[in-house]
Amino acid sequence: MMPNKKFFIFESDACKRFLFSPVDIAPLALFRIFFGILLAWHCFEAIFSGWVLINLIKPKFTFSHIGMDWLQPLPGNGMYYYFGIMGITAIFVAIGLFYRWSLALFTILWAGFYFMQKTMYNNHYYLLMLIGIIMFLLPANRNYSLDAKIFPKIKTNYIPAWCINVMIFQIGIVYFFAAMAKLYPGWLDGSYIQIMLHKQTLPFWKGFYQQRWLHYLLAYSGFLFDLLIVPLLLWNRTRMYAFVAAILFHTFNSIHLNIGIFPFFALSFSVFFFPASTIRKIFFRNVIPQKEELIVYGKNTLKWFFIPYFILQLALPVRHFFIKGDVLWSEEGHRLSWRMMLRSRTGYIKFIIRDNETGKRKVYKLSKILTKRQIKSMKSRPDMIWQTAQKINEKYAQKGKKISIFIDCKVSLNHQPKKVLINPNVDFAKAEWNYFSHNDWILLRD
Repeated sequence: MMPNKKFFIFESDACKRFLFSPVDIAPLALFRIFFGILLAWHCFEAIFSGWVLINLIKPKFTFSHIGMDWLQPLPGNGMYYYFGIMGITAIFVAIGLFYRWSLALFTILWAGFYFMQKTMYNNHYYLLMLIGIIMFLLPANRNYSLDAKIFPKIKTNYIPAWCINVMIFQIGIVYFFAAMAKLYPGWLDGSYIQIMLHKQTLPFWKGFYQQRWLHYLLAYSGFLFDLLIVPLLLWNRTRMYAFVAAILFHTFNSIHLNIGIFPFFALSFSVFFFPASTIRKIFFRNVIPQKEELIVYGKNTLKWFFIPYFILQLALPVRHFFIKGDVLWSEEGHRLSWRMMLRSRTGYIKFIIRDNETGKRKVYKLSKILTKRQIKSMKSRPDMIWQTAQKINEKYAQKGKKISIFIDCKVSLNHQPKKVLINPNVDFAKAEWNYFSHNDWILLRD
């Protein structure tokens, strides 16, 4: 007996309504405008603030993601032009001009920037890349755009519901795993919050921010915000309260954490939770009739892209459970996992070079190849430590010298006593990087 096709995904009536019911395009179009403006702001601010100069032009090399060592900044002033082009394409996205071409170019360039440097790693850089990919697949230019004026045949007031639902699901994943990552003692006892406020606060706030009750309040309110904000925004009765809480939360973060556009970017997702009629009334000032028939658009996109995509998005944040050791200490499985503003890592490091012919040892002067900012970021992160050792070995190999590299490294997590992070007996001229499981030269905490 053949199984009823209604049991297959996309074929049940409930699933069809959830995915293909006609919804107003207004929230998606408004998000496109916000998205483009924020991207342009970020790119041009990075140029004029000196961020590009400090992080991409001055360094002799950048810490690319392992396996992408070939991906390095353009020579000379090339990265200024690189970010300038990204800024211009972001403006085109905002106004909806050659939308898909503009967003494709921006996302490719942004992915190149994201993968070419880890010194100033932020989770929202990763999120911007993901949203760029998702938005490329959505018809966000089919109204309130120059494309819709130039090519009126594409204009529509309606899109299938899945175009909104995938955005809600994506931001839900971000917040959920951000909440789960906070379930560790250093967050729950307020110690990381104390460190964070001590670093960031203005002098006249210092006394207030040293109060222990405040550390606990911020720690647990931060956890609850991440855990509950999406469900509360989805529920009509709590939506406005949740939105006000989001404004307060992200405004606080913007003032104290120096995380660029992320607070405003996170707030921009709110447009997907409010009724489209409200969005239209406030921002577009017109009314459209209701539409009843389903819009069966993008079925193959859902099947062949979004299902594998979201499986991967759910798998990456839990991969550290399958790697030996504590991710907070080893950092293995930390990236791409929404482990945001979670811990403080400090320490010291020495790279000891032994000449294999003479047996002589010396401490390598890191300033020969790294900037101060790169050294500060590298000295507590195993992947960057390994990459530094490979770069040092490469420098000596170019001179025809064979060396061994040993590392003296101790790290403190959340201002706890320093412990040895790297096995001092391992020769890093020969050490390899394990992509998918624990690297034995990272010493685990007791």
